[in-house]
Amino acid sequence: MNTDPNNRTQHLVALAQAHDKPALDQLCRIYAERIRRIVRMRMGAELREKLESMDIVQDALICAVRDLSDFTYKNEGDFLHWLSKIAENRIRDNLDKLHAGKRDMRREVPLDKPMPDTKGRSMASPDLFVTTTPSVIFSRQEEYNRLERAVDRLKPEHREVIMLAKIEGLTYSQIGEHLDKSSNAVGVLLSRAMLALANAFERT
Repeated sequence: MNTDPNNRTQHLVALAQAHDKPALDQLCRIYAERIRRIVRMRMGAELREKLESMDIVQDALICAVRDLSDFTYKNEGDFLHWLSKIAENRIRDNLDKLHAGKRDMRREVPLDKPMPDTKGRSMASPDLFVTTTPSVIFSRQEEYNRLERAVDRLKPEHREVIMLAKIEGLTYSQIGEHLDKSSNAVGVLLSRAMLALANAFERT
């Protein structure tokens, strides 16, 4: 059996597009936590204070289920990047609502009700977290909160290259395509971004 994770993703996507529910469930289990991390980093402090990240994760996964037939797997990392763009759009939608003042964010969380899939069902949130002791959980959460605050302080270009390289796991070549830069320029930018992140983390 081939255990390469990228081949596995490609295989699961093909099965899910053929309406194989176990394959779809497995894709959600594999990627939900990674999407949660992406969402937390991209939300920014303003929205993070108002909305639970898992609400956006669930909305993003439901959108992905609805539009899965439109996805084409070409290269390593394509599926995660596609999910990331969906999550980014959901974040932008919620920010638009926040800024427009259409909702009382203190009373309405989540902002949006989960959308049904193509068969009219609602997708249940995957069981994402493996808990340990309360002290370990608290310690990890504190560190993650510091990291989020540090990322918030970065320039947009630095934040984006870190997201693409360290969270989405894209290669320098793939990042270069997204940012319209050479692989060497991406490497330099990422080095500077990581240094800026380290400095921001120390000040947080």
